[in-house]
Order: sequence, then structure tokens, then C-alpha cells
Amino acid sequence: MAGLVNIGFGNYVNAQKVVTVVNPDAAPIKRMVQNARETQRVVDATQGRRTKSVIVMETDQIVLSAMQPDTIARRFAASYMTEQDMKGEEQ
Repeated sequence: MAGLVNIGFGNYVNAQKVVTVVNPDAAPIKRMVQNARETQRVVDATQGRRTKSVIVMETDQIVLSAMQPDTIARRFAASYMTEQDMKGEEQ
């Protein structure tokens, strides 16, 4: 079962396909986002707000979110713990 994680404003990503969640302020990350925009690999989930985190997917797509990376990481951790609890109940 694919675990979906809320990244803000009713937008979700597949937790199993996420490589990393990073802060967008570093110059290399800004270049990565710009290159992805040029090749149409960016999904903007900010609803017009300031980008606070960049989510890199296994498929080389970049997802922009208006939530802090820490908040998203906590949601991934909660999703992982819930998934582990469900696996434990199945056994």
C-alpha cells in the first residue's frame, strides 16, 4: 500500500517515492529547481505561497511545498510509524 503524505493545502506525495526533502535557499537547490522548471519536471504545490521546501522524487520530478521541511519530515515519520503498526497487526 502506498503511503501518501500531506505536503500542504490538500496535496499529497507518495512517501515511498521520495528521495529527500530540502530547504530551497541553497544555491545548488535553486539551480536544481530552475533546471527542472526548464524541463517541465516541477510540480508546484505551494498554492501561490513562498516555497519553503523542495521534495525530490525518485522519478526526477521536483515538488515544491509551502511547508517547512521539518513539518514534512514529521509527517513522513508519522506515516512510517503508522505503516509499521499496520504491518505488526497483520502478523
